[in-house]
Amino acid sequence: MGFSRIYDKNLKQPFKLSRTKIENFIKCPRCFYLDRKLGISQPPGYPFTLNSAVDALLKKEFDVYRADQKIHPLMATYGVKAVPFKNGKMDEWRENFVGVQFLHEPTNFLVFGAVDDIWINEEGELIVVDYKATSSENKPTLDAEYRQGYKRQMEVYQWLLRQNGFKVSNTGYFVYANGRKDLKAFDGKLEFDVDLLDYEGDDSWVEKTLFDIKKCLDSDEIPDYTLDCDFCKYQQKIKKI
Repeated sequence: MGFSRIYDKNLKQPFKLSRTKIENFIKCPRCFYLDRKLGISQPPGYPFTLNSAVDALLKKEFDVYRADQKIHPLMATYGVKAVPFKNGKMDEWRENFVGVQFLHEPTNFLVFGAVDDIWINEEGELIVVDYKATSSENKPTLDAEYRQGYKRQMEVYQWLLRQNGFKVSNTGYFVYANGRKDLKAFDGKLEFDVDLLDYEGDDSWVEKTLFDIKKCLDSDEIPDYTLDCDFCKYQQKIKKI
């Protein structure tokens, strides 16, 4: 089935709505509307190829323990009583533009998001896991303002898995790889400290947000500028000129 990139309320087929686009709406309804309703996208950012390499290697590493259904040393260090979830859909759930999917019938949105990993605890609950890579002199935390989006990201994944009938733990984890800058030389390799940050998710906001997005897209009026949106500030300055 083909899906339209541009929203049209008269379309009968579901409209695909990614986890990323939900986050874009939360940050700036105007930019979201221009993108999904009028086809005016923001300029693309540069690919984070080093971060992607870390993600790929972490997936390979955890897959070894998934195959044997054993606890990864990082999980043991932090006292997480779980193992990587073994399921035939894992490759599909990790695939960009596919991911975990659910058709939200009231809005006719096919909501989806690609997870990094899923673990399962002793109670049979799925645990959403997200890999992050950075390079900071301080221990990574989830306190920074821009990292609030990381929390919402995890909550959307938790919501999607619940809609698919799975029992899901409120507790999720961020596997944080922090590139070290205190070494004497590069020597052709990067070294990382790896931390595990826990987060208690609350996905109660997700469904209301889907209805807000539906209302936004059904409207013929472009939303107002968002004060703290850099793209909106740029548009306003261009308009003045």
